[in-house]
Amino acid sequence: MRTDHHPWDILLIGGASGVGKSTAAAHLAAARGAFTVEFDDVVAALQSATTPATHPALHHFAAHPDPEELGADRLLELQIATAHALDDAALGVVRNRLSVDVPAIVEGDYLTPRAAQRAATEATAHHRRLRTVFLHEGDPARIGANYARREPDHGPQPLRAQVSADYSHWLAIQARAHHLPVVDCHPYDTLPHRLAAALT
Repeated sequence: MRTDHHPWDILLIGGASGVGKSTAAAHLAAARGAFTVEFDDVVAALQSATTPATHPALHHFAAHPDPEELGADRLLELQIATAHALDDAALGVVRNRLSVDVPAIVEGDYLTPRAAQRAATEATAHHRRLRTVFLHEGDPARIGANYARREPDHGPQPLRAQVSADYSHWLAIQARAHHLPVVDCHPYDTLPHRLAAALT
């Protein structure tokens, strides 16, 4: 077992779209000297290498070019179904990082508490310290404002922000059921301190 003063060798940061995961990951990676894996890139690669016919669970949104027609409840259902379909892929990323003696952060929308719990079991078997934290922002207005700053050319995205807030609530409930820490993103100026406290 590692005995240095850092609390983790691999850190999973989950949370809905637009809550600030990438910013938090960049801050923690710089402080720890860690390699960062954006799980969204893995998801995009898997979707490019598969088709709706061969892997329908990875392409729930492909059959619905206009999400506005589905409504927030159905979009949330599809988001959760896609996340669960990617649990094995998340575990594969963690397994790969367990073979490398370099600290790593894996962050993404599709990391689920269920996958994180499985990953922690495998990390313990390899004598590595894996920690998980889920960032939570339940206010669609704040998420929408984050989208507007990040994607100014896309205009208002109220439905996307609402689905993200709903998904954030679902992740927070699931994380607490798996005894994983949940950190509220707001207020943003104290997030780095509160995040560090949750991981020690």
